[in-house]
Amino acid sequence: MVVMTGATVNAGYTPSPREIGTGSEANVKIEPFALERWMTTYEMNVGFDIAESGIYPMTMQELVDLERSAGDDGALDRLLNLRLGYSEAPGSAELRGLLAATYAATAEDEILVTTGAIEANFLLFNLLLQAGDHVIVIHPCYQQLESVPKAIGCDVSRWCVRDDAGFRFDVRDLEALITPHTRLIVLNSPHNPTGAVLSEADLTRVYALAESVDATVLADEAYRWLTIPGEPPLAKPMRDRGEHGISVGTFSKPFGLPGIRIGWIAGSADLVAKCWAMRDYVSLSPGKLNDALAVIALKHRDQIGERTRTIVERNLATADAWFQEHADIATWSRPRGGLLSLIQYDLKMPSLALANHLAEQFGVMLAPGSAFGFEGYLRIGIGQEPAVFAEGLDRTAHCLRALQPADALASTGAATS
Repeated sequence: MVVMTGATVNAGYTPSPREIGTGSEANVKIEPFALERWMTTYEMNVGFDIAESGIYPMTMQELVDLERSAGDDGALDRLLNLRLGYSEAPGSAELRGLLAATYAATAEDEILVTTGAIEANFLLFNLLLQAGDHVIVIHPCYQQLESVPKAIGCDVSRWCVRDDAGFRFDVRDLEALITPHTRLIVLNSPHNPTGAVLSEADLTRVYALAESVDATVLADEAYRWLTIPGEPPLAKPMRDRGEHGISVGTFSKPFGLPGIRIGWIAGSADLVAKCWAMRDYVSLSPGKLNDALAVIALKHRDQIGERTRTIVERNLATADAWFQEHADIATWSRPRGGLLSLIQYDLKMPSLALANHLAEQFGVMLAPGSAFGFEGYLRIGIGQEPAVFAEGLDRTAHCLRALQPADALASTGAATS
């Protein structure tokens, strides 16, 4: 895979020498994406995927029914009669307008619709960075957030999560990493894979630190709107904090629509124009049908949010009971936001080997912690259909107990059947 190092010319836009780059980085290779390579091995072949990072996917029928419930009986006919030509390259004006309205003082031309958040991040990294730039990345993280800056040739520092009776980030650790040469700070809150959350005060301080050295904050806000019942409301998006802030969003996680492959960038009009110019060489434009489905979903965000909360509440109750029952073999830190957390298991077995065994012998997907640099853990998601989630946990318990050493089983009185 080739990392691009500069923007292209589009609609009268001429890239600067910095954006064009020297060309010396053009053939840099990106390391294999460990999590995605592992996921594709099993995700279509197991019956109990409880590693999934999003909410249980919606159907097209459910989306159409939302329109009907609002008194619009023509939604299905409009979708069936939609001519499947090219769409508006930056995303439809309607979708960009609806997305812009979810931010403070953001206009339609400050939104670029992308092929998922993953394309948004890829474009931003290749536009904003060049070899030698200092980048601070939250750790652990979705691998793209670190691997692409490294492939570009950046000097990457890790802002590491703390495990102090629950996962959390300490802004003082970030302060120690900031230098006058820092160009970009990369965040993800609520956090994949730990469920840690940066508070409003935390993010205000992060933005101030970036501003003090003229750096940019790129916030991967894939879990925006996914507040955990009983936890404080999530902080406002990074885009709303000023010109040093960029927000990336997606319909995959909070809406349960990963199949439409729609994400977006919220930033300055200049930044969006440059990302759009670069995207001419990647995916060109979003799919027209995907864009139309995203419009329906965003119009009914509140109703979809209720569906999401119902699923999360049921799965949290199931998980709480399961971890209480099986505390001798597995523990977790309840997510403070989003849909993910890490299970720490009591076995002397590498997480990749355990994840493979669970998938192949028990039909359960729990992602290996090694894919995030966290050995001895498995990533769990609480967005699955509740009956599947419960059965997946039951099978996991059976697997972990079967793998316990005989002396450990005798000491706890646990059965292996």
